[in-house]
Amino acid sequence: MTRYRAVAAQLLPLATLLLLAGAAGAQESAFPADTRALATNAPGVEWPRIDSQRRVYFRVVAPNAQSVRVGIGPGYDLVKQDSVWTVTTDPLVVGFHYYSLIIDGYQVADPASESFFGVGRMMSGLEVPEDDSIDYYRPKNVPHGQVREVWYYSSEEQAHRKIYVYTPPGYDTETSRRYPVLYLQHGMGEDQRGWHQQGHMNFILDNLLDEGKAVPMIVVMESGNVAAMFRPRPGANAAEARNQFGASFYPIMLNDLIPFIDSTFRTLSDRENRAMAGLSWGGFQTFQTVLTNLDRFAWLGSFSGAGIRADADLKTVYNGAFADPEAFNRKVHAFFISHGSTEGQGAKTLSDALTAYGIRNTYYVSPGTAHVWPTWRRSLREFVPLLFKQ
Repeated sequence: MTRYRAVAAQLLPLATLLLLAGAAGAQESAFPADTRALATNAPGVEWPRIDSQRRVYFRVVAPNAQSVRVGIGPGYDLVKQDSVWTVTTDPLVVGFHYYSLIIDGYQVADPASESFFGVGRMMSGLEVPEDDSIDYYRPKNVPHGQVREVWYYSSEEQAHRKIYVYTPPGYDTETSRRYPVLYLQHGMGEDQRGWHQQGHMNFILDNLLDEGKAVPMIVVMESGNVAAMFRPRPGANAAEARNQFGASFYPIMLNDLIPFIDSTFRTLSDRENRAMAGLSWGGFQTFQTVLTNLDRFAWLGSFSGAGIRADADLKTVYNGAFADPEAFNRKVHAFFISHGSTEGQGAKTLSDALTAYGIRNTYYVSPGTAHVWPTWRRSLREFVPLLFKQ
């Protein structure tokens, strides 16, 4: 009997905690009017919430904290009542936002949110959705492709590397069919997960294919060796260090990744059926890779990317890739340049300069967006229909 009393005494605190948790859940049933839980919340978690004005409501239980702040946009200080800290943001722009909690000066991920890799580390994230009628990046009742996690060995790096590979609907049943390949790169501070998890590229491709606007293709997403944020070493030449940032990826892609994909998946392995595109620094890497290897690629896209200075001599950049505009236009079937309307005019200036020089290119501006995922999702939606159509 004494033994049973001891066990009961140990279980009593747990039972008390469960009762308190239940009471807390009951109190949370009275949510602010016109709000719903964010789609990026952890399973079963009701906070943070968002209203129709795109304001986000945060609620953090931290009874012993002295200060709580949410690092999103300009940043917001939470106000404490009893043991609960709350704040409502100003309306946020549409799109995906990384954020963190700063509790007594310590920056941490919010356990109420799913976690995403961005800004060089695991972060909380929230999605401020576009209007419900804008659904090009959302799952629909259409045939779906698969995103596969695949490992391969890089002889260049002497290490195993993880990639994500999208295969279109029908890949596993139409076993005699071969497919063109798009190599799709992320930006600085992100990795091979970005386009799949934050960008929803698989739904964008699925929906385009169902609408008959795209050719079925394989999409390969690799880390461009720029997952850490750029920080030149003390005393280093910053400009030279920036040019070399991520350069270790180029031989990996050319000598290891492409051969692995062509030997593992049913690809069309000639240059006419190989494309590359990237966002931000991935756009720079696309320029560096494709424009110096036009014997291996015939399509390229840069979404909010960089790679050609405004004052550059187009006759000489990239080993003279543009020196003969007519020859370039015969080789490159789509040269796509895009940016968000609120992130400057660098892409427009480049497009205009190329056009004036005789280089065909397709220019796209995403209305009302900046250097954010909606810009890149929209860019992918515009770019993919151009591919692999002779």
